[in-house]
Amino acid sequence: MLAGVLGGAVFIGAIYLSQWTFFVLFLALTLLGLLEFYRLLSARGFQPNRLIGAVLGVGLYVLGFAVERGDVTSDWLFVLPPVMLLALVAELYRKKEQPFTNVALTLVGVFYIAAPFTLLHVLAFLPDRYSWQIILGVMFLIWSSDTGAYAAGKSFGKNKLFPRISPGKTWEGWVGGVLLSLLVAWILSLYFQDLALEHWLGVAVLVSVFGVLGDLVESMLKRSLDVKDSGTLIPGHGGILDRFDSLILVVPFLVAFLELVR
Repeated sequence: MLAGVLGGAVFIGAIYLSQWTFFVLFLALTLLGLLEFYRLLSARGFQPNRLIGAVLGVGLYVLGFAVERGDVTSDWLFVLPPVMLLALVAELYRKKEQPFTNVALTLVGVFYIAAPFTLLHVLAFLPDRYSWQIILGVMFLIWSSDTGAYAAGKSFGKNKLFPRISPGKTWEGWVGGVLLSLLVAWILSLYFQDLALEHWLGVAVLVSVFGVLGDLVESMLKRSLDVKDSGTLIPGHGGILDRFDSLILVVPFLVAFLELVR
């Protein structure tokens, strides 16, 4: 409980304080999340290239931040395809079995973890400034969806949502998460005015749908690897992937939505 409260306070404070504390926070989560993902795979006998994956993921994250801040032009994004393909070249020198499986899993880690955290920069930067409101608002909506789903599921849950992957989730819980998220989105629109009400409501719907799917995807990963938690970094709360599975899947959909409607 204490770890969760302290962690939440540090998390909120880093996002609110400045763009640089936001940058450092999610840079750490990107790197730790990648290493956690590769560790899980390695424990089951797979052989992703941890060093290359970490370098690619961190490089992608830093480049995305620089582009959104305006430090470099978006032309620099063209370096990504050839740099990603260097994972193939690196595999020539590792002399491991199943080299293409290793490359695929290395790049899956970058795509699954580093790319969504990188896309957070698109949400965080308006044309003229850093917007902590949007990032914090998204986090509040994710927490609201989880809280509403838990409370409604405990009180009314009967119909299983996806029993093959997560027996505890119910349709009633999901509806509770949607309703609480919409309520919180309305409250956010009164105080966090970097987005209009209709945009906050749209974000709430996407969070409620794809946040749950993100949790199910991570549960599928853990079941396939036969582990209970992705890690033990956060006492009583599991690992990075356990804590941020919803955010990881939600962010790309939020970016697409807001870029199209704003």
